[in-house]
Amino acid sequence: MIKVKNVSKSFENIHALRNVTINVKKGSIYGLLGSNGAGKTTLLKILAGIYKQDNGEVLLNDESVFENENVKMRIAFIPDENYFFSQYTIKNMANFYESIYSTWNSERFEKFKDVFNIDVNKKINSLSKGMKRQVSFWLSLSTMPDIMILDEPIDGLDPVMRKKIKNLIIKDVAERDMTVLISSHNLRELEDICDHIGIMHKGNIIIQKELDDLKADVHKLQIAFKGDIPEEILKNPHVLYKNKIGSIMLLIVRGSRDDIIEYFNKYEPVILDILPLTLEEIFIYEMGDVGYEVQNVIF
Repeated sequence: MIKVKNVSKSFENIHALRNVTINVKKGSIYGLLGSNGAGKTTLLKILAGIYKQDNGEVLLNDESVFENENVKMRIAFIPDENYFFSQYTIKNMANFYESIYSTWNSERFEKFKDVFNIDVNKKINSLSKGMKRQVSFWLSLSTMPDIMILDEPIDGLDPVMRKKIKNLIIKDVAERDMTVLISSHNLRELEDICDHIGIMHKGNIIIQKELDDLKADVHKLQIAFKGDIPEEILKNPHVLYKNKIGSIMLLIVRGSRDDIIEYFNKYEPVILDILPLTLEEIFIYEMGDVGYEVQNVIF
């Protein structure tokens, strides 16, 4: 369980986080989305114990993480930029991990050789970006973490390796009740594996919901009328986006499906279709609702 309550963090005059509160249940895969500079990486580094928050409370399995060796022992953090000792081979790095993680599982490390298929005697810094990312997962998963914190984890990985790593993560969540928090701009990948979503903007959490509930609360409509579109519809505060294409009006509307159908049917449309929304579309329109520029985004 990850609990973050009213956490703030500033760097000189920059307010990276403003009273952020999130809760991630044990065994959950939580996707953290946000605009560039929203504070996602700062939050992840606080959760990993790299930064200390200025205010608020951060608990992992009911213990404070900062300067807590026992808690950090159960966390695997893979940052956006990988770092390895310059002359170390994969085997050297595995030995180093074994020396600092009491949870290290040598049998698992050996088993994963068949998954990643990289020579353990290769110097890590001689590998490509994607292969370095694979090594990060190989080593991290071999520590048998209770919590994985991932910042842009699939960057540089080919589609086959992305699928392999997703399967390994999902297997650990299912079998060991591992908790995962992922920050990524690849919303299609997050949609495949996450059960909860948090959206950040300018250091704040603006939405935090189960993915199914999030999808149930925002809908895409195609609607048309015999005459002009009623003004009441265009002024409805639940309409996040509108665009007219010929006689068809495309609307993105917040609310339950049944309430939306009931509301729009009052105006007797000749066409009323509700279309599926992707997580990417939901993110873009929710961000538009808090003032993020979306006018030039076309689906």
